[in-house]
Amino acid sequence: MGLFAEWLSDLAYTFEKCFIREDRYIMLLNGIGVTVKIALLAGAFGLLTGLLIAMCSLSKKRLPRVFSKVYTDVIRGTPSVTQLMIIYFVIFASVHWEKWVIAAIAFAINSGAYVSEIFRGGILSIDKGQSEAGRSLGFNTRQTMRFIVLPQALKNIFPALCNEFITLTKETAIVGYVGLVDIQKAGDFIKTATFEAFMPLIATAVIYFIIVKSLTITLGKVEKQLRKADIR
Repeated sequence: MGLFAEWLSDLAYTFEKCFIREDRYIMLLNGIGVTVKIALLAGAFGLLTGLLIAMCSLSKKRLPRVFSKVYTDVIRGTPSVTQLMIIYFVIFASVHWEKWVIAAIAFAINSGAYVSEIFRGGILSIDKGQSEAGRSLGFNTRQTMRFIVLPQALKNIFPALCNEFITLTKETAIVGYVGLVDIQKAGDFIKTATFEAFMPLIATAVIYFIIVKSLTITLGKVEKQLRKADIR
């Protein structure tokens, strides 16, 4: 019992040292805000980018198909951190935007390559008869894609899109390479300032787990609603 009480006392002291002293918990709270902002903006623009690239890959014209092929090959064939640093330190070096916005653009470009393949697979999974039915109703190719094919494809690929967004959220942990203080970087700063590794790293892992679990539950509820709509 004495050893357990001593362990609890040491744990409480380490917690106070890492998070309460000098209000270091505020750094983690600010880091959560940075992570969430980047993930949301990158997720939204990544979705649009992925849809555009998917349309290019399915185009009957050669140039858009070549562009989509090169884009996906380059993005999927290089590390995310390298892409982030190239976009931040090279492409946007002279642009005076907020750091988190530039980071979100980098992640959107990266995510778009993976989302495009998800969209492409979802569109190709829709029976060709659906497109023929659209044309028989007087829709042109673009209208058929917008009003008939895409809504059905979105329902099919929704779980895959959710998984991509969750992966994207966790990948934002590398933004410290461009000077942003997100959850991971805040934990690193606390570790350096206190010479304590266990508590900051565990706190970082717990925060990411809570965020990802919350996303999983929320997106799972949305998916159930979509399934109910299909049954009706």
